[in-house]
Amino acid sequence: MLLSAAVSRRTLPLPSLSALSPSSASPSALSTRSSLRFSSHPRATHGSKASSLPRSPSAPAPAVALASLRSLTLVLRRPFSSSSTSSITMGAPATGRVDTADRVHALRKLMADANPSVDAYIIPSEDEYASEYPADADLRRGFISGFNGSAGCAVVTKDAAALFTDGRYFLQAEKQLDPKVWTLMQQGEPDVPTWQEYLYKVVPAKSKIGIDPTLISADDAHDITKELASVESTLIPIAENLVDKVWTTKPARPSNALIVLDKKYTGRSYEDKVSELREELKKKKFVGGLANMLDEVAWLFNLRGSDVPFNPVFFSFALVLLDRTILFIDPATITDEIRAHLGKDVEVEPLETFYDALKKESASLKNGEKVLIGKRASLAIQTALGGKSKAPTERSIIVDQKSIKNATELSGFRASHIRDGAALALYFAWLEEELSKGTKINEYEGSEKLLSFREKLAHFRGPSFTTISSTGPNGSVIHYSPPETGSPNIDPNDLYLCDSGGQYTDGTTDVTRTWHFETPSEEQKRAFTRVLQGHIAIDRAVFPRGTTGFLLDVLARRPLWGEGLDYRHGTGHGVGSFLNVHEGPMGIGTRAVFNDTPIKEGNVLSIEPGFYKDGAWGIRIENLAIVKEVNTPHNFGKKGYLGFERITMCPVQVKLIDAELLDDVEREWVRTYHAEVLEKVGKELRGLVSQQGIESDVKRAIGWLERECGAKI
Repeated sequence: MLLSAAVSRRTLPLPSLSALSPSSASPSALSTRSSLRFSSHPRATHGSKASSLPRSPSAPAPAVALASLRSLTLVLRRPFSSSSTSSITMGAPATGRVDTADRVHALRKLMADANPSVDAYIIPSEDEYASEYPADADLRRGFISGFNGSAGCAVVTKDAAALFTDGRYFLQAEKQLDPKVWTLMQQGEPDVPTWQEYLYKVVPAKSKIGIDPTLISADDAHDITKELASVESTLIPIAENLVDKVWTTKPARPSNALIVLDKKYTGRSYEDKVSELREELKKKKFVGGLANMLDEVAWLFNLRGSDVPFNPVFFSFALVLLDRTILFIDPATITDEIRAHLGKDVEVEPLETFYDALKKESASLKNGEKVLIGKRASLAIQTALGGKSKAPTERSIIVDQKSIKNATELSGFRASHIRDGAALALYFAWLEEELSKGTKINEYEGSEKLLSFREKLAHFRGPSFTTISSTGPNGSVIHYSPPETGSPNIDPNDLYLCDSGGQYTDGTTDVTRTWHFETPSEEQKRAFTRVLQGHIAIDRAVFPRGTTGFLLDVLARRPLWGEGLDYRHGTGHGVGSFLNVHEGPMGIGTRAVFNDTPIKEGNVLSIEPGFYKDGAWGIRIENLAIVKEVNTPHNFGKKGYLGFERITMCPVQVKLIDAELLDDVEREWVRTYHAEVLEKVGKELRGLVSQQGIESDVKRAIGWLERECGAKI
């Protein structure tokens, strides 16, 4: 999956409901399903009434008894929503426009009635945890605008409504936004302001700009306040979210069961992680640190949940002081097993007490004592802790710790990608055969078939994002997702782009392949080859420690630039270990933020250049890779040098390559990669031959794999 190359900081789609069922302990065996399944209905709601801060589950419910991960599997999945007028699923298919005129009108009335009244209101994509993928109950920007891409920000004034998004979503936004109500602001294009600039360059001077203080970072709020002062405008925090008051059919926010992730998957105990965090806080002279992002909390405590689609996280905050650790969470999720895992050292407090607890902590701080909050922490959090003097923002220590995988996690990544490669071979072989027989397979059916193959594999927990299964013109919609009804049939005479991923107990996968099932055009082959050359250039790169992804990005684009071509997204993003498929702080791309953080040994990154011919087709080639130390003949500067170890195991279609454009090194790269894929995935598939119910699928996949990996180049 892709990160934006433009100003926007987020990306991507997802599913939500959870279930628990038995799984096999053998990495190569098929999992055994049973009828054991827990209800995925949320225990608590934030329905027609807006709640006080924070918006946390409050209704009690019986705790669910959990067995260990060896016998239960956490499934992260949700069906696509329709284009209903009451709800929008982030990243769901662009099935048409939603009438938002009445919603915007109602919002404007609330803006006028607010105390004080405001002239403009900001509706970000994120929730109060700064999540890239919010739960359905937090998709406020999607509700008010009708645009359900995962990245964007809406600004509504008395007489205008502007939706800001990046190049991945231009085509989708044009289809979904009502042009009578909304103006699409194409971020990253010449002369188009960011949403922040819009507030002081386009919105009239001396305006009052409203914002929910839980949904904007403290840093953004302070920066905007400074700029607004230049035009005598002000930023007005409004505690009760105005969109929530319009959204009378707002879905419930889930509070699902938790699981303990065993040390055999994490490589470290949570106690060790907390101890290291405290040592870092001491070095930086802080008396405490706050984990405000959901994946930070899940990683720190070796817990996983399913409150947010596609991401195995749960609604929570954590405050780690030098002598205390406090987890703010729905107490109903703390079963005996979870309590035993946390031990006596972790205090558990109800999530709804979070802001009051921060205020008490602020009052107890002695002169000069400070609590570290991350760059993404909200204005509401910083305010509750006493402002910038007591709660300055720095990059989260946990973000850096989490991004460097240990040996256990890296082993899990390798193993999960081999299994995932088997699922891909099963799917692409099946799809090719069905299309060759003239069977009509639509995009959605294809994505479901791929999911069914992944579900047969051990340790699979659910998709890591909504599968992009796109044929022909839909491939040019960079973050397209096929609708459940009305999906076009996959055209064997055109390009088929499939971007998908899985959550496994031992790793998270994300892979894109582009296929042509008949004869590609010369234009398609040339574009595909240039994309492949860019991919190979990053894969083979060797660079000194301290190098950033901003500097590497040009390697992927250079072959395309030579043709006068480019793509409107980043080249690579970090990936979590059975966590979020997008993980910072590092990445590869043209955004300035990618020049802030060097790529480090132990990072896991995607490499995914592409090209998209608007209205015609799309091409993308994506692998995940581990950053590793490289032995070089020399060591200039005594820095040490790094490179990549590719871990995605799926062939690249040789039929789409114009071999005359490749040099000898690039040809050898393809041969070597295909030999590795054939060996590792072939072995995995052969281990599945005897499994009941898929023998013919496995034999077909082995034949397909041997042919694709053995194709001459």
